[in-house]
Amino acid sequence: MIGHKLLLLPGLSLWTSGRSRWISRLRGGMNGRGKAPFSSCRPKVCIVGSGPAGFYTAQHLIKARPDVDVDIYERLPVPFGLVRFGVAPDHPEVKNVINTFTQTAKHTCCSFYGNVTVGKDVSVGELQQAYHAVVLSYGAEGNRSMGVPGEDLAGVYSAKDFVGWYNGLPSCQELSPDLSCETAVILGQGNVALDVARILLSPIDILKKTDITQPALEALAESHVRRVLIVGRRGPVQIACTIKELREMVNLPDTRPEMVAADFEGVKDAVKDLPRPRKRLTELMLKTAMEIPGEKEQERRNNASRVWSFRFFRSPIEIMADPDNKRTAGIRLAVNKLEGSGDGARAVLTGEVEDVSCGLVISSIGYKSLPIDPSVPFDSSKAIVPNSMGRVQQAAGLYCSGWLKTGPTGVIATTMNNSFDTARSLVEDMDSGTLDISAAKPGSQSISGLLEKRGVKPVIFSDWEKIDSVEMSRGEAAGKPREKLLTVEEMLQVARK
Repeated sequence: MIGHKLLLLPGLSLWTSGRSRWISRLRGGMNGRGKAPFSSCRPKVCIVGSGPAGFYTAQHLIKARPDVDVDIYERLPVPFGLVRFGVAPDHPEVKNVINTFTQTAKHTCCSFYGNVTVGKDVSVGELQQAYHAVVLSYGAEGNRSMGVPGEDLAGVYSAKDFVGWYNGLPSCQELSPDLSCETAVILGQGNVALDVARILLSPIDILKKTDITQPALEALAESHVRRVLIVGRRGPVQIACTIKELREMVNLPDTRPEMVAADFEGVKDAVKDLPRPRKRLTELMLKTAMEIPGEKEQERRNNASRVWSFRFFRSPIEIMADPDNKRTAGIRLAVNKLEGSGDGARAVLTGEVEDVSCGLVISSIGYKSLPIDPSVPFDSSKAIVPNSMGRVQQAAGLYCSGWLKTGPTGVIATTMNNSFDTARSLVEDMDSGTLDISAAKPGSQSISGLLEKRGVKPVIFSDWEKIDSVEMSRGEAAGKPREKLLTVEEMLQVARK
């Protein structure tokens, strides 16, 4: 928070911070925080996307330039992006960042407009006319394709959609995955892959105390999945998950690990040269795979009804169908060998193949950003907006942050740093005059008029707070932190009460 806030009159506030002093906008207009007559010369910045990238960009801008007005536009009626729809239900501590984002959203200089689809309800060009700068922070909504025969069969899902299903993303609620098989194969060995494996194998008594959706909870309670294989094209030393997620798998109640000892040949010798985080991760894997467990742990494993395992040096080459050619019956994996060592090692085909019977395949090989508007440069091969430190190439006044800037890598802290960097670039451009902020811009006032003409009614942050309140109340009644509303229609109904 910047300095402290002294209330003067209803809707008017004075903020002081050291020598800086300014009067905030009068309340009124589209979001109850309209513009005071003297605020027209303030720099206006618009952020597209209200996930971690959007909010961290806004947070840094407001801190660095207290005179800036920041408006955040979001396609859904609810904010927070992947913190709400991506973080695993059994990781509530990761969602605490929502408290920080809420402080930013309620800051006098910040406004939230949900239920507005940029590229459809309003174009990027129209936003550029209304604001001094536009920051694209809308993340990665697409799926990377496996590019193998059979990936369109029933029983094959992307991890993004599967996670969206159990986390309440409205567009994924029709997924209804078939969990009637015994074996599931997850392709990819990052944190998302381990999240999916953990949710598939977790005891229901654990899940029912989380904010997982009720339909997902009911489906998982009836699930027949008892074995999950987590497949990666390279070896144990290259695995993409972090030690926290691996430890959760190792300690997951009513499960036991099953590893292939041959996959760990030579790994013990390589450990000593690894960087510390990678070393600790690899040591835990080695211990789980190779060491004889103590009596208590052995008893726990013997009594476990569910099994998980890593399968290394394997790449998918075909999803195999049942006799009717409609459903998944198995997967054919190419057996790889590594050329090189460490992170730079490449998986090379050996010519051998291996067939695994399974009824469920979940592809966790990465999310992918999609172009939002023809006017915005987009690198289709890298699935990012080409940029230099967040400045979109050959597009003055246009910036990007988060996964759209870098590709879908890292954890929330990675996105925080990348978003702060973009905000710094924007502030530098304002301070140096590279970004012209001398001419007044209308900001949300003109966009408000456009949206009204087009029949689009934005959801403001106080509307989201109504949704939040209803979800928390429903959750409390069910003994959960929250019970999410699952359709845009239901969200809007509550927001407009």
